[in-house]
Amino acid sequence: MTSSSAPGLELEAIDEQAVTQYLQQHPDLFDRHPQLMTRLRLQHPRHGTTVSLIERQVEVLREKHAALEQQLAEFVRVARGNDALAERIHRFTRRLLRTSTRAEALTQIEAGLREDFDAYHVTLVLPVAAGASAVAGDEAAGRFLRQVSGDNASWRSFETLFSNARPRCGQVRDSQRDFLFGREAADIGSVALIPLMTMAPPGLLALGSVDRDRFHPGMSVEFLARMAELIADSLSRP
Repeated sequence: MTSSSAPGLELEAIDEQAVTQYLQQHPDLFDRHPQLMTRLRLQHPRHGTTVSLIERQVEVLREKHAALEQQLAEFVRVARGNDALAERIHRFTRRLLRTSTRAEALTQIEAGLREDFDAYHVTLVLPVAAGASAVAGDEAAGRFLRQVSGDNASWRSFETLFSNARPRCGQVRDSQRDFLFGREAADIGSVALIPLMTMAPPGLLALGSVDRDRFHPGMSVEFLARMAELIADSLSRP
């Protein structure tokens, strides 16, 4: 506004709260007095210079436009990532559909995880009854498959995971990492633990990465849960 006061009105009597309240109650003030818009001066948020109200409004609109463009770019990035992930899961599913035996399924699970998902540190752990021998065909999986007794102390350390019945991503205890990845354990920075709950008894698929941020607690685990169902179903073959 101007530096002069209206007749009969002391400048000191007008405080910021009263002006703010008046403008909120009369949003059409500048429509009725357009000349005020060219006389008001505001400080530029970045350069420290003064600009007119119209210039400031233009700057605000530019900032909003830039923010919307950035948000749209993020949506596009996420959508493309989801499309790529859906394609990988589709290829993985087709691999498993083409198998007819448990041994074939184990081979294709390992190959699919490595080739389609770039998972180079993978362990599938299946519990067996104490004193029982390996299930026929499982020896074909090599080091990818670990068979352990259900009363194994290291195996029992995952009871909380099975009680939650959901994949978990992030860090694990050193003893669990050693149990899952053996000689590769020292290189593992983050882990995805995927319980195979539809198996009886439940098994466990562990994915490890040297990148500490590859698997983290904030990531979505929906696709991991779906993969768990696919894998468990394929392993139910004789």
